Amino acid sequence: MKKTLFLLITLLLTQDIVFGQDAVSTANRFIALLSEAQKTESVFPFDVEERYNFHFVPMKRRGITFNEMNPQQHKLALDLLRSCLSEETFQKTREIMQLEVVLKELEKRKPEDNYRDPGNYHFTIFGNPSPSGIWGWRFEGHHISFNFSFNRKTLVAGTPGFMGSNPAIVLNGPMAGKQVLKQESDKGFALINSFTAAQLKKAIIDTVAFKDILTFDKRKALLGKPEGIRYSELTKVQQSLLLQLINVYVHRYKHDFAEKMIQEIKKEGLDNIWFAWAGYTKPEIGKGSYYRVQGPTIVIEYDNTQNNANHVHSVVRDLKNDFGGDLLLDHYKKGHSH
Repeated sequence: MKKTLFLLITLLLTQDIVFGQDAVSTANRFIALLSEAQKTESVFPFDVEERYNFHFVPMKRRGITFNEMNPQQHKLALDLLRSCLSEETFQKTREIMQLEVVLKELEKRKPEDNYRDPGNYHFTIFGNPSPSGIWGWRFEGHHISFNFSFNRKTLVAGTPGFMGSNPAIVLNGPMAGKQVLKQESDKGFALINSFTAAQLKKAIIDTVAFKDILTFDKRKALLGKPEGIRYSELTKVQQSLLLQLINVYVHRYKHDFAEKMIQEIKKEGLDNIWFAWAGYTKPEIGKGSYYRVQGPTIVIEYDNTQNNANHVHSVVRDLKNDFGGDLLLDHYKKGHSH
């Protein structure tokens, strides 16, 4: 038994080291392929204010885009993304990018109009990728934002982690029926529709869904006192459904890192997790819905109200470690003060 436990721990530690080394080496190979002009636009110190410039709408951003990359740079950029995300999430990001093509057609934009552009997603590096230092990087564009922070070879944070989808369900054309964030939707509705009338009275905090996620693009994901129904007020089956929902968001990342996030949530006590709902409780285009999971270490939000309730925004925020957390930033500053 002891031998088996030792081998398991060794395996987990080895996976973490390999994962960290992979991200460091991939980031450095990517930087080495950048021109000086590209480095000026996309490589910054770790402690710059730009690192907190988090958003998920079409806008001008710092960083190099797919449109500006040669084939080698493009491949390494995708390798870097793949090194931090689960394979399923990696594929979801590609699908979200392709929805820009759908939007361009829906909005009847001219061919030369580049407002909707699947190549307009930015890669930005912060700090010097190193197995002995503090660094991070960001991948961001319309409906995608992942903010990764490393301490040496260890991924400390991957949040804010935003994924959106417009349309939430593609209604026409070659991609008809595509629902990129189907799990986020289905598992939320499965949970709310398992509640009794008494539980619904607690869980539903508003009969009208909010216009967007409440944390929006805020640097601090502060929502005040938790609302809704507590984990301890759920049945065993409902508790399992809530944990499945949390896992959908946390396991957007590589398995070993995601499991660390899960352990942090459990360490603070599952009874301190709250679930809240607003809007309609049945999935239907035209009927807006919103839910939130809130605990001492995590906030998860899902909102589907825009474009006739066929446009989803979803986010996971780590309340201790968003953007790497204050402790990591202090550690970086102290290291550079010497």
